Amino acid sequence: MEIIVITNQKGGVGKTTTAMNLAAGLGLKDKRVLLIDLDPQANSTSGLGIEKHNINKDVFDFIVDNEPINNIIIETKTKGVNIIPSTIQLAGADIHLSMKNESEKIIFKDSLELIKNDYDYIIMDCPPSLGLINRNALSVAHKIIIPIQTEYYALEGLTQLLSTISLVKKMFNPELTIGGILLTMYDSRANLANEVKDEVQKFFKGQVFKTMIPRNIKLAEAPSTGQAIFDYDKSSRGAEAYLKLTKEVIKWEENNGKKR
Repeated sequence: MEIIVITNQKGGVGKTTTAMNLAAGLGLKDKRVLLIDLDPQANSTSGLGIEKHNINKDVFDFIVDNEPINNIIIETKTKGVNIIPSTIQLAGADIHLSMKNESEKIIFKDSLELIKNDYDYIIMDCPPSLGLINRNALSVAHKIIIPIQTEYYALEGLTQLLSTISLVKKMFNPELTIGGILLTMYDSRANLANEVKDEVQKFFKGQVFKTMIPRNIKLAEAPSTGQAIFDYDKSSRGAEAYLKLTKEVIKWEENNGKKR
């Protein structure tokens, strides 16, 4: 089982779009995938067609009330993908975690161990922050994917994120590695986009995915229908890009990952 965290403390960079469509892409490749929505906005949850009235328990109940993990997993209509849903109440989870003692602040590890034989991949969609929820996700992850939009201030705040990653790796999770930097909202015709691409590739030498996610209206439309891009429009440029990314992620694991 490979655990991948999608994170960037900056909002609007394509974290949820990547989490949803990477999960769906892996499902298309006959992988068993669990998507964990850790963002109170719950866009991964609604984006895969889970209605609020169908959620009895969510990730907040797991984090705060120790609800057994199998009680909150929901099947989606997306091939191969289950989800642990989120709701707006997750916005208060950091406060609850901060009141726990240090040992109780470390969540996920034991519970994910219980389901490690049920899934090939666990994808965690993190909120745009560096709070306790993000740190918990990083403490159990094997790899991190950092989406970066090819626009102004692309690298803004990344020094702090990299510092947090380094700290979590030192204190809790020595296996943690950056699986790749993903350039999103890329328009090859724009000079700025190409300048940002060059800057990111220089800053993260050898760590940038070959696949770049283009600006694509179909990617923006798909979540409103409760579908991943492959179900909404499999012939779109967005679908083609996320399928290429999926293949890169699988190849990375085959070449560098160890059996977990």
